Amino acid sequence: MKEPTITVIGSINMDLVTSSNRIPDKGETIMGESFFYNPGGKGANQAVACARLGAEVNMLGCVGEDPFGQVLIDNLNKEKVNIENVEPVTDEYTGVATILIKDNDNRIIVTPGANYSVNLTFIQQYLDVIDQSDVVLLQLEIPLKTIEYVIGYCSEKGIPVILNPAPAQRLSASILERCTYLTPNETEKLEITNDVDTYKEKMIVTLGEKGIEYWSDGNVETVTGYIVGAVDTTGAGDTFNGALAVQLAKGINLKEAITFANAAAALSIQKNGAQQGMPTMREVIDFIEGATAS
Repeated sequence: MKEPTITVIGSINMDLVTSSNRIPDKGETIMGESFFYNPGGKGANQAVACARLGAEVNMLGCVGEDPFGQVLIDNLNKEKVNIENVEPVTDEYTGVATILIKDNDNRIIVTPGANYSVNLTFIQQYLDVIDQSDVVLLQLEIPLKTIEYVIGYCSEKGIPVILNPAPAQRLSASILERCTYLTPNETEKLEITNDVDTYKEKMIVTLGEKGIEYWSDGNVETVTGYIVGAVDTTGAGDTFNGALAVQLAKGINLKEAITFANAAAALSIQKNGAQQGMPTMREVIDFIEGATAS
């Protein structure tokens, strides 16, 4: 059976990660404990998550013509993500995310750079790629006008769209009404709209170790989280969204798709780096079976 085709439209960043035993105060310099850099960006992360789980993945995005950009393109190619529609741009630097980790939790500053070149002119070149998609996956690290356009286009074409509203910002009624699913965390849910109740049937809310909350026929449902040893939570949400997209693209029902994605996210936080810990299909299946057996 042909694997599903997922188009991910979003950011491609280099993650610059520093671990420390505390967060510095205003004007203070402290010594870090470790530093590493990894390919990231919510769009690229979610594309890798989908590819690791066996989907055919088209990535639409931009990088700068700089060393980081080439490393990121090479990494996507290595992860079997289609990079034909990733464009280097000459007038912007590659996007970066500065990540500070303390006590296995993170604080992140994203500087978009070339990601803001994912504009309407860029997207309109690749409508044929979008047309081939079983699911389109979006986040909020590219211009909001682009997101609104893509969601409107997909709505007219009958292509399901998952919008991961992160980093959170207020969303228009047009976006909220026309996307298929929204995947905020508890905080993002309240930041994207004042009218959560109207859109609750679209919302799949991630609750960290408490699991996932969603609505079905007006009733709230919960998928229980897994208690695991967290090493780095940076890629958990992106793993969840990628896994959810793959399962829904295969026609799996919503509850089973969420359950699978919840397990994939739990696996991902047990390794350092947003992408390094993203699991394969076999790893997720084995994890679910092991958890059920115990």
